[in-house]
Order: sequence, then C-alpha cells, then structure tokens
Amino acid sequence: MIDPLAEVVSLLQPQARFSKVVVGAGAWRVRRAESGQPFYCAVIDGACELGVEAQPPVHLRQGDFVLIPSAHRFTMSGNEPMTPADAETEPVALPDGEFRLGRQDGPADVRLLIGHCAFDSPDAALLVSLLPRLVHVRGERRLATIVELVGDESRARRPARDVILARLLEVLMIEALRSAAHTAASPGLLRGLADERLAVAIRHMHESMTRPWTVAQLAKESAMSRSAFFERFSRAVGVAPMEYLLAWRMACAKHLLRTEEGGVADVARRVGYGSASAFSVAFARHVGSPPARYARAPTD
Repeated sequence: MIDPLAEVVSLLQPQARFSKVVVGAGAWRVRRAESGQPFYCAVIDGACELGVEAQPPVHLRQGDFVLIPSAHRFTMSGNEPMTPADAETEPVALPDGEFRLGRQDGPADVRLLIGHCAFDSPDAALLVSLLPRLVHVRGERRLATIVELVGDESRARRPARDVILARLLEVLMIEALRSAAHTAASPGLLRGLADERLAVAIRHMHESMTRPWTVAQLAKESAMSRSAFFERFSRAVGVAPMEYLLAWRMACAKHLLRTEEGGVADVARRVGYGSASAFSVAFARHVGSPPARYARAPTD
C-alpha cells in the first residue's frame, strides 16, 4: 500500500543544515523573521513558550518537538513575563559552544535544541504547502526517545558528533510528521490523512495517479456525496481535491524529469496524461517553463 506521507517526505529530501543548543534563564524573548526556512525545536529540559504568526501561543515542555515547515515570523520566550516594551534578548555564546538567553548566572530554566533544516527538492514550496503550518508533538514515546538521543549527542563531545546529529535530526523530523498525523490542527496532508474517509481518497490518488480521477469518483471511493467530499477535503487539506492531485502529479513530474532517463512523453504517461502535448501545457502553466527546458536546467 502506498504511503502518501512517506512519498511526500521522500520527495522533500529533508536535510539538517544547522543546529545549536540554547539555554535560557529568567526573562527573555527572541523574535525571528526567517525567509521561509523550515525551523525545528526540541525541548531537552525545562519549558518555554512559542508564538507563531496566526497561531495561538504554544507552551512547550520537556520532550516536546516543534516543526514549522516554512517559518516566517515567530517568537520564543521564557516563563517569566516581559512587557511589550522590553527589548529582544541577544543570545550570548558560551565557551562550550552553547548559547544563553536571559539571566547569565545560575541554573537554566530551559535547554533547547533549535535549528534550521532544508528541503532539497526543487519543488519544496509546493510540497510544503501540503503540510500543516505548525507541527507540535507531545507524549509520543518514540519521539521522546529520539529527542533524548539528540540531547545526549548535543551535550557530548564525541567524534563525528555533527554527522550523528544530522542523521538523528532527519529521523526526528520524519517521526514528528508521522506522529502528528492524528493531531494536526491546521489544514494540510496530515490532517487529511487523519480523516479515515479522506485518507482513502488521498491514498487512491497516490496509488493510481494515472487514473483520470474526478471529484465524483473520489467521493464514491470515500463513501460520501460529491458536495460533502469536496467541502470536507478542501477544509481539511487546504486545497480542492483536483488541486491536490495536480500538485502531486507536477511534483512527481519534476522529480522524474530531473532524475530519470526518458522523454517528456514517458513522464507524461507516468503522471497520468494521455499525451505529451497536454502534459507540456499543464506543466508549463504550473511550473513556468516547458518540461524539456526544466529537465535541462541546472540544479542549484
């Protein structure tokens, strides 16, 4: 059976690019305005608060893991209150490689492993749009175990520490997406897969991408009326059923054009188009360049 989440994560090609251990004590607050980079945070010890634009504040505690697939503006703060007029806190680099926020002496209230990862897929923006804006996982034993391993490795000075951390963080991110499938609050693929009826339709679109699906056919597979299915799918996933199918076909087409031998006609057939010309028109409209030119273009 095709696993849609595994397929999306595989195409995203997640890589851990940067991480650091941050400790905080007393009152502190940091604001970041990133350019869409995926941001993650694992709470090794203690507690703090995370605020993401258009989302209610999230109280984080030991063992929690947060992934923001496309971070723009977010705020992290300690448990002691700060007024809106208080200045943002600048992290202070410590001799052991960690960074400290807030009060510089005494025990820390929280220890975090934070950082940015990267999605190496050339179609990352499209795929990220299928994920929730915020993934927050708590109470998952497997995930807590990985967070513990990450924390232990981040504190140690063993050989190949950075290599091990990178691999652990990749596993941590994938496990977080899988664990959050049944708790996703914001629209996206995870929320769609958590709905038993919608999950049937999503799996059919992934298993049989070449079928000329219609909303009525997908609704029938989900044992729902056409109108009820369309509304439920759009609300849960954040895009209409045919938009999702088109996005997935185009993501697969881009991957095939860059990684597989074969012409445009072969790719068109493999992603569900009856002719190379129809595929070329759809691809150019969606991507901004014809498939042949896209296949020849150098990758970053």
